[in-house]
Amino acid sequence: MRVIGLAGWSGAGKTTLLTRLIPELAGRGISVSTVKHAHHAFDLDTPGKDSHAHREAGAREVLISSERRWALMRELRAEPEARLHDLLGRLSPVDLVIVEGFKREPHLKIEIHRSANGKPPLHPGDATIVAIASDTGFPEAGRPVIDIDDVAGVADIILQHAQPLAAVLARGPRQE
Repeated sequence: MRVIGLAGWSGAGKTTLLTRLIPELAGRGISVSTVKHAHHAFDLDTPGKDSHAHREAGAREVLISSERRWALMRELRAEPEARLHDLLGRLSPVDLVIVEGFKREPHLKIEIHRSANGKPPLHPGDATIVAIASDTGFPEAGRPVIDIDDVAGVADIILQHAQPLAAVLARGPRQE
């Protein structure tokens, strides 16, 4: 398994690009899993359904299964947020894991930057950013800059820079 991240501010287009990258990579024969960071509370199950009632009643983990998929949800309660380092170890083996978000973690990443977002670029202060996919140029970036709509080109950069899982885990979790 190899790992790389897509990092950028909310609204930069990370999810849009990722949903275009997955079929591109799959078309090259590469199996892909993703890890997505959410900055807010979210629900996979619907209020009123049994799984939601189990979780609300205090179950620490709820596994939901059907003929099409299964999902395991863990309620953290008073525990700290899970670190990327710990989450990666829970995945089943694939060729490539693309991490969306977790921009402060120490894995290698591609910055996703959209000028209309009005946010400053991340790369000047982050040595873990190996390339930038953007709708604007960064001539002083000191790393490759590629058009955000060049999906095949971004896929090439991903494959060039993705690190083996063992190397990512050896970096350890970010330091607080």
